[in-house]
Amino acid sequence: MIEPASSEHNSLPVSDRRWAWLEIDLEAIRQNLRRFRRIVGPDVMIMAVVKADGYGHGAAEVARTALNSGAKMLGVSNIDEGIALRESGIVAPVLVLAEPPISTVEALVRYHLIPTVYSMEFALAYGEASSAADQIGPYHLKVDTGMNRVGIHYSDAGDFLRTLDFHKGLQLQGVFTHFATADEADTIEFTQQYDRFHEALDNIRYMGIKPGIVHAANTAAAIRYRNSHFHMVRIGIGMYGLHPSNLTKQVLTLQPAMSLHARINFVKPVPMGEGVSYGLRYRSPGNVLIGTLPLGYADGIARELSGRIQILYQGQRLQQVGTICMDMMMFEADQRPLLKRTPVKPQVGEEVVIVGKSGDEEISLDEIAALLGTINYDVACRFGMRLDRVYHD
Repeated sequence: MIEPASSEHNSLPVSDRRWAWLEIDLEAIRQNLRRFRRIVGPDVMIMAVVKADGYGHGAAEVARTALNSGAKMLGVSNIDEGIALRESGIVAPVLVLAEPPISTVEALVRYHLIPTVYSMEFALAYGEASSAADQIGPYHLKVDTGMNRVGIHYSDAGDFLRTLDFHKGLQLQGVFTHFATADEADTIEFTQQYDRFHEALDNIRYMGIKPGIVHAANTAAAIRYRNSHFHMVRIGIGMYGLHPSNLTKQVLTLQPAMSLHARINFVKPVPMGEGVSYGLRYRSPGNVLIGTLPLGYADGIARELSGRIQILYQGQRLQQVGTICMDMMMFEADQRPLLKRTPVKPQVGEEVVIVGKSGDEEISLDEIAALLGTINYDVACRFGMRLDRVYHD
């Protein structure tokens, strides 16, 4: 029988238990939200989007920080994420940003989660579950204005709500859409979606229905398009100090909240011509030290990054070498005197930075995302898969 981890082990700091961890700067999240508050003004509500475990930053900790910084509502992707927030003690309004399966309606009511609605079948089932619990179920209507992912077609929004208006177990709390190109330079598609959303709102009001909380702006739209703020903006990636595109970097300065750290767990000289890691694709040039770090692609360091990324050691960039393994990766510390820089001699137990700052150097999530041909959201979520987090205020 395998004994559970001792309390003595669990009481060790994360950086001592595994020698690979994420650090999350909660003050950076607060500062970023303050910057968005200055943009949207005092009368526009902020929804903090904490789906995907807070984009890898930890949903519950980020949610509490955001709520204490003025956010009025939380956004999640599915009911399980909402339930996890409730079980962590969070009582603030939580909107599930996509319509859940009909089978979840009783759980939605029990945990007081607000669903997104865009099908009649789900709406009626949710209304019946709410009535059976002697409650009135709040919901937000999702309007498809051109992204063509989910939502009721903008031309049908008014008729849809008029059909539901009879149900005493339902209460429309809000109407929203999602912009597909708010982070793009071309504004034509954005303007079309914006105009369609207004058309939907006009039709809803024509039916004598109050739309409630109107929201459309994601991070990019909140920064670039003041006319899209309506009653509430949904701040996701920007809250974490990351930009959705280079266009928003020109308007607002944000502070990244996530950094990735490790301690060196092995160092050895590798003779000239000897290979390192699977496939032996890297060959030692001689007079180098190879350091090993206890993290790999199971921690979000994609195997495709092998030999392409660098790490920071005492403010200096060192090259990652060899194939990145599931649980380990290696780097090279060159000792050749012909190089102009001073050779470094890394030691077991010393800390390195994979994402973040060290001295005057910085490796950003954007840098890694560019190497992978993806976006910073993707990389941040990958790092949240297995690594423990250390939070700083």
